[in-house]
Amino acid sequence: MGTRMEVAQLESRMNIEDYRKLQNLFLDASGASRSLSRTEFMDLACSLVGRGCKEEYGLLFDSVVVTQEHRGLLLDSDAVKEEGRIDWGGLCSFLLLELSDKVKNTRTSTVPCWKPTRTLTCPHRDQVQKVLYMQSSGQYLTVSKGGTVGLRDGEDMSLLHTHRLQNSTVTPKDLWVTDMVLLHNIHKMAVSFTSKEVCFYDILSKQDFSCKYKLQGLKFTPWCLDYWVDPSHPDLAVLTIGDIGGQVSALYFTSAQISLFEKPSLRMDSDSAGIILWDELVKGKHHSCYTVTHQVHAPAWVRKVRYLGSLEALVSCSTRPLSSMVIGWREKETRRLRVTSFITKRGVWDMDHHRGLNLIATAGVDHQVLLWNPYVTSEPVCALSGHTSPVVAVCFIQTKQQLLSYSKDKVLCLWDVSSQQCVHRLAGVFPKTQEDTHTLLFLHEEHQLLLLSFNSLLLLLETVKEEKRTSSHDHPVTCVLYNSLFRQVVSSDSASSVICWQADTGQKVKQFHRCHGNAEISTMVLDGTQTRLFTAGTDGEVKVWDFNGRCLHRMNAGLGRAVDISQVLLLKRSILVMGWERMVTVFRLHSFSQSFVEPSEWKGGVQHRGDLLCAAFQPPQTLVTGSYDGEIIVWNNSTEKALRKLQPHAEHENDKKQQGNSPDSHLSSKGKDDSESFIAITRLFFIPGRTSAAAAPGGADLVSCGGSGVVRLWNTIHSCLVGQFTAHNRDLGSIVMTVSPCGKYLVTADREGTIKTWDLQHYCLEPDDGITEEPPKLLLSFRTHLDRVTHLETCVHGNRLLLLSASSDCSVALSYLPGDTVGLFGQVHKHTHTHTHTHTHIQRSLSAL
Repeated sequence: MGTRMEVAQLESRMNIEDYRKLQNLFLDASGASRSLSRTEFMDLACSLVGRGCKEEYGLLFDSVVVTQEHRGLLLDSDAVKEEGRIDWGGLCSFLLLELSDKVKNTRTSTVPCWKPTRTLTCPHRDQVQKVLYMQSSGQYLTVSKGGTVGLRDGEDMSLLHTHRLQNSTVTPKDLWVTDMVLLHNIHKMAVSFTSKEVCFYDILSKQDFSCKYKLQGLKFTPWCLDYWVDPSHPDLAVLTIGDIGGQVSALYFTSAQISLFEKPSLRMDSDSAGIILWDELVKGKHHSCYTVTHQVHAPAWVRKVRYLGSLEALVSCSTRPLSSMVIGWREKETRRLRVTSFITKRGVWDMDHHRGLNLIATAGVDHQVLLWNPYVTSEPVCALSGHTSPVVAVCFIQTKQQLLSYSKDKVLCLWDVSSQQCVHRLAGVFPKTQEDTHTLLFLHEEHQLLLLSFNSLLLLLETVKEEKRTSSHDHPVTCVLYNSLFRQVVSSDSASSVICWQADTGQKVKQFHRCHGNAEISTMVLDGTQTRLFTAGTDGEVKVWDFNGRCLHRMNAGLGRAVDISQVLLLKRSILVMGWERMVTVFRLHSFSQSFVEPSEWKGGVQHRGDLLCAAFQPPQTLVTGSYDGEIIVWNNSTEKALRKLQPHAEHENDKKQQGNSPDSHLSSKGKDDSESFIAITRLFFIPGRTSAAAAPGGADLVSCGGSGVVRLWNTIHSCLVGQFTAHNRDLGSIVMTVSPCGKYLVTADREGTIKTWDLQHYCLEPDDGITEEPPKLLLSFRTHLDRVTHLETCVHGNRLLLLSASSDCSVALSYLPGDTVGLFGQVHKHTHTHTHTHTHIQRSLSAL
């Protein structure tokens, strides 16, 4: 299936009259709406609308089908063409939503760049129940199940002081804290215990948390707490309690800064704390405090409670599906609640509220994060799918439209709420613990840190503050691709990270760490749908990913060995992997029913004398492979039979041998890198537009490069070398190259970071008596990088032909062809080559219809 690279050009050329003609294609003779197959759409659009060729309309059709039906892994393009049909509504939706809105919203989701995780010294021997930040002192508080309170420095998170809470109601060995909240307006904290009481401690004296009140006689054990203060009236506050009997209770304080409860009626216990009985509160004996309750969650435990001042409502959740989330609306002028319930499949562990968006997020036992409009109980606003185990914690980033979620399988996801996409996924950095580990998530946005607890263990994640950066990655970049569906640039590095970049702004969208553990990602490729990414690691595996960072398949290319994979080539029904032996390693698509995929037998056997390094494919069935010893073999891909070999003529072979034996030779015992500087074939490309028929008279249809800075052009029909020239200084060794989709430009680059653009349009197009050694016209030579260029990629984006280059200097650069560097991905001063005007034009045209 074609990519979306050329479609932007077609759309930008169309005006409102063209779109009106396009609309008429979807009406039958009677004026009724109809759908069209791929062939019908291509034929009718090309003949009646014009502007573009059949192939361009075919690409547009494929993109609509793929986007709407969310096709799976490497679907057979013929199957898509036969099964898919589109109508006018589907086409409009694709053009408006997938293109116009994405460009209109050029705002990118900022993705945190985490510092290495840090385990904090922890005074707790049992699980941490709560983490709090005290605004007044700038310090952090943690409390454990056993009642130990830890006080931490707000700057370096060092442990300053520990204290054990006193509660004479129970013996020290039976003391069990369930939750804790700060009553910041009155310098107290409320702590709930399994002894069915809530104790209020004074925090002004940090060396000794003295107990002031004890709320006793609760019907059930309190399990979770929340505290809210009216910002305009600090005397008005609400303490919310959720218990294991399914009851939610709210204590409304009317003179909190004077006294929480009526002092004259208090009895004192051995801790010198005033005792408040629950029954007395319920009966209204304390005029400064009254209660409101509901028991909709019963018999399930209430897992979390919140009082939302903006809604004047109590929100709570449980793992009971019929009462997964409950909102108790306070009826005006009364002390009664109007209760609404929200239903999910398997219940909810956690929830959070975004004040600006007025959305509630729930952490589902069914692996989903749901976003709810609090006024709509029938269905969620959207479901964020990506976790593969129960989600145990959710937390909105209030200053951004983003959400953090954490699941039992130790995966942290960052979601962009507006696009409903996972923009960052962090896994493999959390400690190995038991499956039933109690985990808390505490986000302090102002300090840009995230604390996670794993039973008694505290883990700190801090973000790197935004600074001017001169590099895109922290390690050498190995490959760069363009995803035409998402309009993003994808790059990989030697530390096994993959980064997705916004193509319009050059800013990071998401990053996946340790894709192959500690192994380098040597190369990548996208499938035809642009929804699957294949990464090849030096661990000998090729992995298949979706763009939420999930690994869908692992391909055992090296048969358990760590091997160097130089290229992965995706064909219609097979995937070819090469780089470390003389034979193609092939995977058949029918083998992808399992997550771990084993290779099949390559019918053609061993034909190369050196390691096979690269390949190229020309439909319908011509495959060429290039090897370490400078040999190219032409195959029939359908039969996997070797047809002929391409080799430089003997004169040049002898010249290479003489150079290899000379005293100044670069061939040495160092091995591969030196020897490849002479004869290894590292890149192969069929020249776009030069088909087999065009090559029949004798012109070149294939270009190769590799050692000694030489580029060669071949005719694969007559098995001969047509032209060759030295593109870069032979002393610089191996070079890389790419060819533009239009076949006009050849781009080469060397280990010094120099990039050269050549005019390939008419070069070696006509047959000649001998081998052309005059180079094509050099259009431009420029140096974007400071070190070896490792990969080149051309693409069409926003009606412009662009060049992407990756380098060992840790940068990914973008340039206009034939050569005008725009900037580096990730740099502070954003490069903008946005094509908003093009899609605004499209949107207006469609809206006018």
